[in-house]
Amino acid sequence: MTQTQEPARSRTFSWSDPAENAAQLGRRSGLDLLRAMIAGELAAPPVMHLLGMSRMTAEEGRVAVELVPQEFHYNPLGSVHGGVISTLLDTAAGCAVHTTLPVGVGYTSLDLNVKFLRPVTVDSGTLRCEGTVLQRGRRTALAEARLTDARDRLVAHATSTCLLFPVTPEP
Repeated sequence: MTQTQEPARSRTFSWSDPAENAAQLGRRSGLDLLRAMIAGELAAPPVMHLLGMSRMTAEEGRVAVELVPQEFHYNPLGSVHGGVISTLLDTAAGCAVHTTLPVGVGYTSLDLNVKFLRPVTVDSGTLRCEGTVLQRGRRTALAEARLTDARDRLVAHATSTCLLFPVTPEP
């Protein structure tokens, strides 16, 4: 890109200190923490503002989140970058696992296996990503996430394994 390209497009966003939410780890159940974010009692993580994710819902073992594709999500080929799609899938799958965790238990993704099935553009309309826990044990959990477009067509699918571990709250 050159500095002479017109018209220039820009985007700004703001976020809250993520340390405030991190301080809640180990003090609340996963479902309680996500519901507090949804209700606005706690700020959403910065990545949600960065990408424009919205309208999250959460229940035990299931999370849904939406995103309206924008030009700033595009790769050089003129479609939504696979990393953006993967982030949506990872968010839904990981947060679904989070909803099953009691106070004092945290998680992190061990892997994410993504299948891209259709190109995504601004013409795809609102994307909806639903994550579901398939199995949860003492040390690991398996979840899947399905990403559909505005016409309810499956555009991407992922499975994720998460490592579960004890979390001691900071004093």
